[in-house]
Amino acid sequence: MENTTYIALSRQVALRRHMDIVANNLANMNTPAFKSESLIFIEHLQKENQKEDADKLTFARDIGTKRDTTEGPLLKTDNSLDLAISGDGYFVVETPLGERYTRHGRFQFDAENRLVTGQGNPLLDNGGNEINIPTNSGRVEINADGTISVGGGVIAQVGLVSFEDEQQLRRSANNLYIAPDGVNPQEVEKPKIVQGMLEQSNVNAIEQFTQMIQIHRSNNSLDRGMKQEHERIMKMISRLTRRASAA
Repeated sequence: MENTTYIALSRQVALRRHMDIVANNLANMNTPAFKSESLIFIEHLQKENQKEDADKLTFARDIGTKRDTTEGPLLKTDNSLDLAISGDGYFVVETPLGERYTRHGRFQFDAENRLVTGQGNPLLDNGGNEINIPTNSGRVEINADGTISVGGGVIAQVGLVSFEDEQQLRRSANNLYIAPDGVNPQEVEKPKIVQGMLEQSNVNAIEQFTQMIQIHRSNNSLDRGMKQEHERIMKMISRLTRRASAA
């Protein structure tokens, strides 16, 4: 009885965690360069009693999440400061908490004519320096290798880095990622940056809505099972109480 209740509760917790992840994916389906996540489960088997032929109880436990790092579709914006990464790589931005990494390439000028994110975090070049664009220099041209040119002269090159295992990056606010200690970025040898385009979210809305329906059904089924088990236990207690009173 205790095992059955524990298994039901563990499944319910896993379902709620799964629903939170699906809901977050759907909430970010229009966030540029957002990467969807999925829950990783492991299954445990436990014998109901010590008999060799006894039925086995099974319950799932979530042990973490996995990020889908596939590239999202590229959307043409014709904004010269919108940059999309085609293939591997992350932009490097400087924040008050240190360097962060992102594929969200919507940049703009700040009051100092630096290229910054929407939150004002400076984009860094391949030398780790902020990128300043001379005032009244005209249109900014950015080549596929990240080279930035204004007025016919090269002024900087956008820094692009990659990681041996992207799953080790931790998601942070504003579509940024944190590299934990020991996870070191490597310069992308052959960067491919597309000016005037933005990478879109790779969330598959139909797939996520389907998962949401399945989770909802599984949760309803689990609730019914727990209710039936509770009623069975209460009936058994009632019968035992009556027998004890009769004795």
